[in-house]
Amino acid sequence: MTRRAANATAAVHYRVDLQSLNAHLFAVTLTIARPSALQRVSLPVWIPGSYLVREFAKNLQNLQAHQDGQAVTLTQLDKCSWQATCLTNQPLVLQYEIYALDNSVRTAWLDGARGFFNGTSLCLRVEGQEALPHELTLLAHPDRPDWQLATGLNPGKTTRRGFGTYIASGYDELVDCPVVMGPFWYGAFVAGGVPHRFVVAGAPPGFDGERLLADTQRICEAEIEFWHGARSSKRAPAKPPHQSYCFMLNAVDDGYGGLEHRNSTALICKRQDLPRMGNTTRAPSASAVPEQPSEGYRTLLGLISHEYFHTWNVKRLHPTEFTSYDYGRENYTQLLWFFEGFTSYYDDLLLRRANLIDDATYLKLLTQTINQVLQTPGRGVQSVAQASMDAWVKYYRQDENTPNATVSYYTKGSLVALCLDLTLRQEGETSLDLVMRALWLRCQGGPMTEADLLAVLEALGGRSFALEITQWVHGTTDLPLRPLLAAQGVKVLEEPAQLAQRLGLRATETVGVQIKTVLRGGAAEQAGMAAGDEWLGLEVGSAKSASAWRINKLDDLMLYAANASKICALVARDKRLLKLPLILPKSITTWRLAARDNQLIGQWLNGS
Repeated sequence: MTRRAANATAAVHYRVDLQSLNAHLFAVTLTIARPSALQRVSLPVWIPGSYLVREFAKNLQNLQAHQDGQAVTLTQLDKCSWQATCLTNQPLVLQYEIYALDNSVRTAWLDGARGFFNGTSLCLRVEGQEALPHELTLLAHPDRPDWQLATGLNPGKTTRRGFGTYIASGYDELVDCPVVMGPFWYGAFVAGGVPHRFVVAGAPPGFDGERLLADTQRICEAEIEFWHGARSSKRAPAKPPHQSYCFMLNAVDDGYGGLEHRNSTALICKRQDLPRMGNTTRAPSASAVPEQPSEGYRTLLGLISHEYFHTWNVKRLHPTEFTSYDYGRENYTQLLWFFEGFTSYYDDLLLRRANLIDDATYLKLLTQTINQVLQTPGRGVQSVAQASMDAWVKYYRQDENTPNATVSYYTKGSLVALCLDLTLRQEGETSLDLVMRALWLRCQGGPMTEADLLAVLEALGGRSFALEITQWVHGTTDLPLRPLLAAQGVKVLEEPAQLAQRLGLRATETVGVQIKTVLRGGAAEQAGMAAGDEWLGLEVGSAKSASAWRINKLDDLMLYAANASKICALVARDKRLLKLPLILPKSITTWRLAARDNQLIGQWLNGS
């Protein structure tokens, strides 16, 4: 590589060139002003907020080092760390390339249409100098004069399109501010006195950017009100903890996800889920409820709400274990049920408080969450505290047995929050809203433990909640959802479950019926079915008068089984044809929530 070193002014300086759009290569020049004699550098193996070792170093290539034009010896210490033997009175310059073709929110992407990266994928960590000022210089590609750049980093010297130099107080801040570049749609608004930007890449023709911007502003205002508004403690700060915020949305054919950062978030959605001109009705005022958004757009709004809530709940208020990140290994905590689960509780609830959905829609969303947990046998095997610890090996590495052995700290964690909120409201002492604000003040928007939550619950609730936390968080018994909802004016109706749930399996039906998961204790397991089986057909009737039928989808089963209570399932496994006796259950039900007392429900959903 022949790139010259950047004119660095900070202790640690990175220059990023878009070396090859077609080869998907970023070129990085790292200049260390005052290296140690045995200077170590390393690339993170994970990114905070996504709890899986992803081995970002696999995309690093052509690493070289020099001082004053002379090559410096680099010794690789492990999969992601190197050591330079160098002089201490001269800048050390390292040059390398990063292959970037992961179109997710977690890593890096570069092609002719868009560039994106997280610092954990591009920026080697200079060990021993993480707390010193860092600079990042981003250079535009000469063949892309229409590209713009957006990031949450503080600008130093930038051009009008956003390219130039940015400043970070240290490595943690540098890698917590992703960068996006390309010919994106741009919009802006002010919420809580704070400027917010929204950039969208890949939007189709007819995209209603003004609707997305207006709805996002409502979400931000509702969440700022939640943490710092008139109903919060008088000791709460008047403004949010961030001076600016940037939403970075990548619209793709098929995708969904988000990753929170201190003053920005990276999001992915389907293009078809974006609002389109002529398909939505804007509300005449912030207090009026508009026409209900489509399911896809509502899902996107929930994602935006979720990631923005993380600005407080995990990026500031955080587990004590996350006070100082170890980027080279797993960082464990038992509190993901709180930081992800409680955030999941409030993401849809705050859509309701922002008047973006109505009560019926909110209850429908809550119904989906409850049924998802109740239809997961693993809820009786793993507690949400255990699920938090096991995220590194179970949640992000799901397989055919995942529903039988695990529970989601997102979904069950959100139901723990629901149960706490309804319990506090019914006992008349306080609400979970006030608990969250009191936690923010108690912990000063910083490190938090489970003991802090228990202390605030007792102080505001007037009694100890240790038993509830022990049972609901560290135990595996079902939550008391039915009586708590009933006392809050919500009826719990039971309806016949979908056929797959009645059979105790999960399957794909694109080309025939392919069994993905056999749920513990269900009819499919009792019949001997296994994940990976192809369900070809069935035989019904006595041995002498049996008829055989081919099925292409699960609904065919009831067409041919008619009123039979037992059939013979014909499946293919490892090229073998098997006949499995299957008893068809009829008694499995699912929940549906409906309003019984609108006044009680309104007090809860309005946060009063």
